[in-house]
Amino acid sequence: MSVLTAFSLAFMLAATPVAAVGMQQPPALLTLEQAVSLALASGDPYLLQPGEMASSYEAQAVSDAQLPDPSVQMRFANWPTNSFSYTQEPMTQLQVGLRQSFPKGDTLKLRRARRHDQANGARYTRDLRLREVILDTRLSWIELHYNELAKGKVAESRQAVAELVEVIQAIYASGRQTSQDILRAELELSLLDDRLVEIDRMASVARAKLARRIGQAAFSGQLPRAMPALRHPAPLNAALATLSQHPAAKMSKSDVDIADQDVRLAGEQYKPGWAVSVDYGARGGRRADFASVGVSMDVPIFTDKRQDKRLLAAKKARQAMRLSRDTVLLELRKKLQVSRADWDRLKERISLYQSVVLVRAKDTSRAILSAYQSGVSDFPELVRSRLGELEAELKLLHLKSERLKAQSHLLFLEGEDDA
Repeated sequence: MSVLTAFSLAFMLAATPVAAVGMQQPPALLTLEQAVSLALASGDPYLLQPGEMASSYEAQAVSDAQLPDPSVQMRFANWPTNSFSYTQEPMTQLQVGLRQSFPKGDTLKLRRARRHDQANGARYTRDLRLREVILDTRLSWIELHYNELAKGKVAESRQAVAELVEVIQAIYASGRQTSQDILRAELELSLLDDRLVEIDRMASVARAKLARRIGQAAFSGQLPRAMPALRHPAPLNAALATLSQHPAAKMSKSDVDIADQDVRLAGEQYKPGWAVSVDYGARGGRRADFASVGVSMDVPIFTDKRQDKRLLAAKKARQAMRLSRDTVLLELRKKLQVSRADWDRLKERISLYQSVVLVRAKDTSRAILSAYQSGVSDFPELVRSRLGELEAELKLLHLKSERLKAQSHLLFLEGEDDA
């Protein structure tokens, strides 16, 4: 599944009831692609939360761009205290006033832009979490797949050793073998039993991790025996060039953009803020009413301990965000190079095991079996050769799984936009 498809599914999550998603029937055969699809359609709150935050910031952007609410005042002015008569004195008034303030400079515009930058940051967070869910689902599925295949191979080897134990017990009953061989065979059988228990434990852990993403399907779906195929990663230089478009890098860039807006907002504090007021005073005794219009403004004169410090703090915070962005890019670059080295070297090791190690392990096992049948080799050597072949098979399987994990990390870093 491409990340573009994954992103499309995520946009649909908010409109998909969680209960309806939970009623989906798990597949009979749980492939890696199906596991990823189920994870993205699960209604996971981890995926939904950033979208809600983005909508919240967009709503706040509209609110922050509005003028402050006007204020209305009413008062009794110059009221005589000896008679409390409305008509006794010519200056007695019933006053009604309206006042509207205007923030400094482009403060409203910058506040709106800051909220939009925060909304973009939330969207990049959503994109990053989509990639994280895809990666985590793949790693859990691959780990479970490895343990399921390893369990089958160990079970086959246990059956072979168990058959050898039966043979050696029959030979011992006829007096042609020592009890030491039986004890050694039974010990190896017990060690294989312990190994099966440990593989079951690791498989249960991997299945539980997978269930965090896909729910009950992790316990009900059977895994295919064949290794899954993932898209071939891009060349290293091409992948390095795309790191600036990684959601984690975009999140850091968004933090820098927000810090830029904070610096601009701090700069606006050097400008005066304005307020306009209109007052109307009604007088009694057929006297003329009064009307007043006034304008007031801030006078930012003493700026050294307020505006100057606020601007300095905003600039320092912006520089910190820029350093954080550079750190994120360096970390992404390191992870890409490490994953690429793992992927390349594991290919070499897999080729070596397939063409040399496993072939020699099988040849050795067959040769020792022939020697044992001819009375040249002893029974412990026969068991060791069989277990050596098992170790080679398990190691090859483990190398293939580790290479798939490295490939998953590469795709997480470079993206999967149907390249």
